[in-house]
Amino acid sequence: MQILVTGGLGYIGSLTCIELIEAGFEPIIIDNLSNSKLQVLNRIEALTDVRPVFYQGDICDSAFMQSVFSAQKIESVIHFAGLKSVAESVSHPLEYYANNVNGTLVLLHAMRKANVKSLLFSSSATVYGDPKVVPITEKTPTGATTNPYGRSKYIIECMLSDLFQAQSDWSITILRYFNPVGAHPSGTMGEDPQGIPNNLMPYIAQVAVGRRDVLSVFGDDYATEDGTGVRDYIHVMDLVEGHLAALKTVSKKSGLHIYNLGTGQGSSVLQMIAAFSQASKKKINYKICPRRPGDIAQCWANTDKAARELNWKATRTLLDMATDTWHWQEKNPQGYV
Repeated sequence: MQILVTGGLGYIGSLTCIELIEAGFEPIIIDNLSNSKLQVLNRIEALTDVRPVFYQGDICDSAFMQSVFSAQKIESVIHFAGLKSVAESVSHPLEYYANNVNGTLVLLHAMRKANVKSLLFSSSATVYGDPKVVPITEKTPTGATTNPYGRSKYIIECMLSDLFQAQSDWSITILRYFNPVGAHPSGTMGEDPQGIPNNLMPYIAQVAVGRRDVLSVFGDDYATEDGTGVRDYIHVMDLVEGHLAALKTVSKKSGLHIYNLGTGQGSSVLQMIAAFSQASKKKINYKICPRRPGDIAQCWANTDKAARELNWKATRTLLDMATDTWHWQEKNPQGYV
């Protein structure tokens, strides 16, 4: 069964491709290499003995997208491709709407033309905005987003809902990620952001390995236990297993399926630093800085629905996340080179 994976050489997409291959699926990868590297394809092949079909191109290119669907016998799509930095989205909102929203629209047109009506979409907990109550369930109101990145995900969710209302034979699965961290347990594949990392864990890892001098902790005056922001960090391998569970259980059932993918508990920035220090046996230098625009105090998931309907639950601990990240960073101090 061929599965089109947009953004398939990125952090989460590439690790999902490994799981797809090991489960007997055939991933077809699309990536424009804007935030990924071609060498990832070699790492996938080294781990699985399979080199996936790869197309370099942009999901915003309608002719390119239609050519891929014409050349392959795709049965389902897992859609990862998109810009993903909250901070960057605040300073570059038009680029986020152009890439994330328009790119998804072009993809949907290509899918409809090819009569491919099964989609798993990589959404985000940012669609919930700054929640009044935690943990967050799938029925928590969405739309009061605090940054353009989250708004782009919310707009896409609205598009997908409208599409299903108009054409109820589609199977659309929306997976709302919380905060993916960690790496493949082999240490050969992990998160390798280009330039200065926008997310916490890769920045901590780069400080630990000596690529960065100090970690900036944005805000220590939130209404949380230690004053720093609290998030639901989920090991990326738990996350990709959630995709496989959704692909196997609901991707062939018509409907609009929505699931939170998280651990069900929150951890603060300082707790993450402590876990990484324990895993790496390194002192993590950090400094307290003012809050960033668009950030919220706390956010974690209720994952009962995914456990009930997908038979999926995150099992890896915070120390597992830190240990696997350090294993990757220590073996690949400059990332993919």
